[in-house]
Amino acid sequence: MFIDSHCHLDRLKLSEFPGGIREVIDLASKANVSRMLCVSVTLDEFPAMAEATKPYEQVDISCGTHPLNQGDEIDIERLTQLSNDPRVVAIGETGLDYFYAPETKQVQQDSFQKHIKVAKQLNKPLIIHTRDARQDTLDIMRNGGAEQVGGVLHCFTESWEMAEQALQMGFYISFSGIVTFKNADELREVAQKVPDDRFLIETDAPYLAPVPHRGKQNQPAFVVHVAELLAEVRGQTVAQIAELSSANYHRLFHKS
Repeated sequence: MFIDSHCHLDRLKLSEFPGGIREVIDLASKANVSRMLCVSVTLDEFPAMAEATKPYEQVDISCGTHPLNQGDEIDIERLTQLSNDPRVVAIGETGLDYFYAPETKQVQQDSFQKHIKVAKQLNKPLIIHTRDARQDTLDIMRNGGAEQVGGVLHCFTESWEMAEQALQMGFYISFSGIVTFKNADELREVAQKVPDDRFLIETDAPYLAPVPHRGKQNQPAFVVHVAELLAEVRGQTVAQIAELSSANYHRLFHKS
């Protein structure tokens, strides 16, 4: 059985799924995807996301504010209160994105630091987004004591050097459909090197659908294609990828 370690069920265009979230979950189940983590991107949208996913025991949730969704400075008290929900297994997604929003660099850094503080307070791991901000991401992780709770660099697209430093801090590396893209040779090399006990698979649905569904709306059922690619580049079977990544998921998100 597979686990989609990062998706956004509340952001799917449900017009493509007449049965709503239930249909999405049923399609995932038919593809042997037994669990998924629905990840928060804003505190304002978190209550609706939590309510929409509440009927489905196979859906875990996180709480946080994506670095590209920064408005005013984040309310750390509100983040703490919402994240204290027992269904919340992780804090985030948080992190830094200088590719799309370099103008909000300082706000992003402040938010990231606060997410780490809350994660340590609640003893929940972090879900980290990073793009074009390698050194600042690692520095804030180190200076904030992120290794005390661990977490994952999700939808990883950076270098092996960055992955290695994150691994040394006890973090996991998650691979999305990007690893199946034709121009992702460097990322596939990273996927070969990450230890068996430190990788996850994800869709980031509804974004970044893997080959052979590239260009379509992504969904948790498609995480199988990520597993197939990892099996190929790592010299393992798809069953081994499923078993290892699922065990890693439950070890990291221990409140699941």
